[in-house]
Order: sequence, then structure tokens, then C-alpha cells
Amino acid sequence: MKPRHAFALAAGLFLAALARDGADIWIDATALPPLTPETSVQVLDRHDQLLRAYTVADGRWRLSLTPQETDPEYLAMLLAFEDRRFDTHHGIDPRALLRASAQALWNGEIVSGGSTLTMQVARLLEEGTTGKVTGKLRQMRVALAIERRLTKSEILSLYLQLAPYGGNVEGLRAAAITWFGKEPARLTPAQSALLIALPQSPERRRPDRFPEAAQKARDRVLSRAVSAGVLSQAEADAATREPIPAARRPFPALAPHMADRALAADAGKSVHHLCIDASLQIATETLAADTVRALGDRVQAAIMVADYQSGEILASVGSAAFQADRRQGFVDMTRAFRSPGSTLKPMVYALAFDEGLAHPETLIDDTPTRFGTYAPQNFDHQFHGTIRLREALQLSLNIPVVKLLDALGPARLLKSLDESNVYYRLPQGEAGLAIGLGGIGVTLEDMVTLYAGLANGGNARPLRWRMDDPLMEGKRVISPVAAWQVTDILTGLAPPPGAPANRLAYKTGTSYGHRDAWAIGYDGRHVIGVWLGRPDGTPVPGAFGADLAAPVLFQAFARLKPTLTPQPPAPPATLLLANAQLPQPLQRFRPRDAAFQAPADSPKLAFPPDGAEVEPLPSGLMVRVEGGLAPFTWLANGTPITTAERSRETVLPLKSKGFLTLSVIDSAGRSARATIRLR
Repeated sequence: MKPRHAFALAAGLFLAALARDGADIWIDATALPPLTPETSVQVLDRHDQLLRAYTVADGRWRLSLTPQETDPEYLAMLLAFEDRRFDTHHGIDPRALLRASAQALWNGEIVSGGSTLTMQVARLLEEGTTGKVTGKLRQMRVALAIERRLTKSEILSLYLQLAPYGGNVEGLRAAAITWFGKEPARLTPAQSALLIALPQSPERRRPDRFPEAAQKARDRVLSRAVSAGVLSQAEADAATREPIPAARRPFPALAPHMADRALAADAGKSVHHLCIDASLQIATETLAADTVRALGDRVQAAIMVADYQSGEILASVGSAAFQADRRQGFVDMTRAFRSPGSTLKPMVYALAFDEGLAHPETLIDDTPTRFGTYAPQNFDHQFHGTIRLREALQLSLNIPVVKLLDALGPARLLKSLDESNVYYRLPQGEAGLAIGLGGIGVTLEDMVTLYAGLANGGNARPLRWRMDDPLMEGKRVISPVAAWQVTDILTGLAPPPGAPANRLAYKTGTSYGHRDAWAIGYDGRHVIGVWLGRPDGTPVPGAFGADLAAPVLFQAFARLKPTLTPQPPAPPATLLLANAQLPQPLQRFRPRDAAFQAPADSPKLAFPPDGAEVEPLPSGLMVRVEGGLAPFTWLANGTPITTAERSRETVLPLKSKGFLTLSVIDSAGRSARATIRLR
């Protein structure tokens, strides 16, 4: 029997079989393949834009898609070309089968198969063929059973996900991205027509290999769309003039390190929503690639952008290129532990201001100093003599910050890092004074977190990188006054040559041996961190944070937004005075021995004692001092509360719950302190 006769006979027998009383039983007994095919894991940005997708187990691109996410005109053209009665038939279309049989008998060959979209879905689910009668009968039976299990929308979704487009591309969404670099929600008529024609012969009509065949097939779909009234003739004529794509486009691979991190954190999830902004991520990745291009083939760059008001990471570049090269691009350098150089210094200054040890206008001696066996040197091996702390931080001098840290104690700095959600590694597990100069291991992500807390008025909280992660409550690490004072100092730094003088608060850092170059900065809303170096930790001769990383920081802000968000004004309690107007103890920094070894007649806090928990009176906190010479100055967290107080017992207007450092200074400049908790 000839193929055309066999096909016609099979179709007739099949239709006759349906008329039998046992048809329902026969259909219900059909063993169906799985109706939920595996689709690619997707990582989306904050606006649901695709950042990255992962192939399914057999290496195919197959993205989930529903009719509601598809261009309506594409769907209309698809049904007009493939299955006009899709909405009314029950899996097979008897009229289409009879027409196909008649055409086969008349032409001596199969002209059209008569397959419905449901039959095509059945074939795709079972990966069957259409060339044999038994295969066609199986598709019919499965199609009838599918129609009883699924809605028309669900069947159409399966077709949109499984239709072949050549190579390892399956489904309309993967094809639209591959051939046009766009989502299937807004396709042109020409694009829709090509994507309807390709599944019929995906390899022989591939536009990059057989453009003429692809164009002819596309134009036939356009012609059918005109006949069905879906398109006007003018629309179809315009679509035929649209060029055929000449090459496949790569799938999006934005924020690859963070995408892998999301997958590792929740491997069973099919869709991951990150806080990343895709357009900003593209701009930041381009900046990183442009930066390292002139720095040799081993220097790498990492950049992170965060909105510290919302606590969200908006861009994260772990390397300039996600590839196995001499730059070790597969390593996420935003999460690698590196020496921060001088970028921890602002935190030391903030703590010193907070503890009442110093003020930005306090004078300090930058002279050769030894702390036991430790004798720090400035980066340029020069000494500046007596200098204001404001200038010492702006010049990033080492000796002044070590003096401050010696008075505070290294444990105080580590405590502030713990409270700021910063993880760190100590060399040999010891915390010495060198940690203030970078003798500690931290990550770029954690340094951005630290500066976000500083920028946010001293209120630190973990940064959020996934949209469904809860927004964590902040914790007060330093006072708003101390945070503003440090910010005011950092905004006074001159920008790099050629960069705009835009009052960006920033700090640079260079680790020992020129292994790491840092720049971290913030305005009134965003914080950006930049790291440059070699992932293997070998030196980069001549690399300085101010020369390499700072220009990248300013460029990153320029790509983030056209103008900076202004910094907030000084808190009301800020002491805005010149050095000569400061209380005598704040005019010149006193070393640790002077601060903690008071003479016998020095003032002492009789109440409240150090470490006490006190419930204030309705009018405030009652305090009492013994010893010392009146008048007295009382300070809370370094902020003067009352001055020229002659009584040894007074009530301070302090009622807020929490920890505070209470200080009293007598007329001779001698002081006493206590850390208490108000409840």
C-alpha cells in the first residue's frame, strides 16, 4: 500500500474508532508522558528582566512561558497558520485530517499533516516522529487524552516551551532571545512569522545557515496571516522587507557570580529574583572590563553598588570577565578576603569621636612613635608634626590613627565590625594595632556594608541581594554626630584628576606590598566599592588606591546617575567649633596613659557607676560627680549636654533607652567616663 493510501486509511479507521462506545475508556486509559517538562532555571533582576539562565539537564535552552506573556499578534498568527480551530476541537481536527488525506491522495504525497497544536505537543512531549502511521495514531490518542487533562492555555504553554528552533534552542522565549535578543512579549510581525515557521523544519530553515529558506518560510506565514485577516496586506509587505537575522545572539549572562550564588543558596528554586538592576549591571560590568584592559592580563577588578537607604545591592561585578583566564575571572572578588589598607581608618576616627576622645579639629602629633615593639610609619615615611585630625584622615596618615586605636583598644574596632555585620579574618588570630592599617582580611561586599552603615548615620544593617529576603533591622554602631563628622571630612578630599568636584565622601586604600587598591565612596543615597588587584595575591607594582581605584569609583557614580544625592545636614548636637573654641580636653589628643591614669583628685563619677543599668527620672538622668574642680562639663556619647555646671549633682535631659558613654570634665580638663545603659 502506498504511503498516501495508508495515511488516508489510518485516518478513516481512527475516526471510526472514535464512534465506538469504548472511545472514552480508550482515551482515559492512555499512558501520558510527564506534562511538566523541565525548564531552565532563571535569574531575574529587580524588574523581572532576565540576568542569566541555565540550560536543562540535556544542555538545551528551554524557558518557561505562558500565553499571557506572549505577543497577542504572534498567537493569532500561530493559530491562523497551524491550527485555526484550536479553541473548539478536542485534540484532533477531523476537517483538517480529511483535508490532509484528500490532498495526499490527490497529489501523491503528503502536502499537510493535519496535525493540531495539541498533536504537536503530544509529539514533542514524547519526542516522537510524524513519518509513520503508528506514530501519527499515537499522537492522536495522546492529544485526545491531553485535552481532557489540561486547559487550552496550558496546552498552548507547552507548545510555547517545547517547539524546536534548531540546535539546543527550544521554545518561543529561548528562540526570541537567541534570534532577536528580546522577550516574546513585543515581537514584530516579521519576527513572529519567522518564529512560527522555524519549528516546522528547525535545522533546514536556520537563519544563520539557510537565510533564503528561512525568508521563504517566513513570507508564507505572513501570506497566511493576511488570508486569515490577522495582518493587512500593507503590514505583511512591510514585514517581508525586514532582514532575516544573520547570527545567533548569546544568552544573557549578567551578574554571573551572584547568579551562581543564588543557585547554590537554593538549588531547588526555578526562578530567582535579585535586587540587581540589569541596566546598571551592564554599565558596571562594561566599566570593569574597560578598566582592566590597560592593566595587563593578570589584574582584576571588582565593583559593588548598593542603595544604603533600601539596603539593596544594585550591581555586583565579581570580575571583569567570567572566564578561566589569567585574571581568574571565575573567582568572585567581591567575596574574597583581602587586606583593606587604609579603608578602615574612617571607622577608627568615628569611634574616637563617639567616645569623646577627639573631635575633627583636635590637634594630634604626627611624630615618630613606638607602641611596645610596634613602630608604625606613614606611607611616605614622612612626619607632619602637629596636625588636625581632619587633615590626618584626609592625608591618610598612619601614626595618628594608630594613636587613636591604641586609646580605643583593637577590641573596640572589632566589636564595631561585628555590630556592622562585617566578617573578618585576623592574621594568626591576633588583633593588634596593625588592624587599623589593613592588617586584617575583609571582603569588598563587607566593606561596602560597613560604609553603608557609616553613610546611613551610623545605623548598620546587612545588605540585601535577593528580592525575597527580608529587610533586616538596623543597629546603631556609631552616633549620627560621629558619622556626620567623618562624612564631612571625607567629602573634603580632592577628587582624582579629571573627575568632577562633586562632594563625594570617599576613601582610598592600598594594602601592604601593593596587592590591593581600594576606593569606597558614598553620597546621600548610594555607596560604591571598587577593588583592583590580582586574585592570587601577588603584588601589582606601582598600584595605589588613589591612582587606580579612585577614578573608577567616580566613573561608577557617573554611570549610576547624572548628579549626586546631597549629604544630609549636620545633626543638631554636632559641635561645630574651631580648635580654640573646643573644651580643653578636646583641643589636643592625649595618649592612652593620660586618658586612663587620672590623678587622685581628678573627678570621679559617683553616680551612675560604670556598667550600671539605670532607669531615668521623668525629668532625665540624675548624675553626681566627686572630686575635681567646678565648673563641670557633662557629655553623652561625646556630645556636650551641659557646660559651666557648678553643682556636683544635676539632672541631664537623657531619656532614650540604650547604651551611652557618659563623660564629665572639670575646669582643669580632667575627666571621668562610664558606659551605662538606660532602660
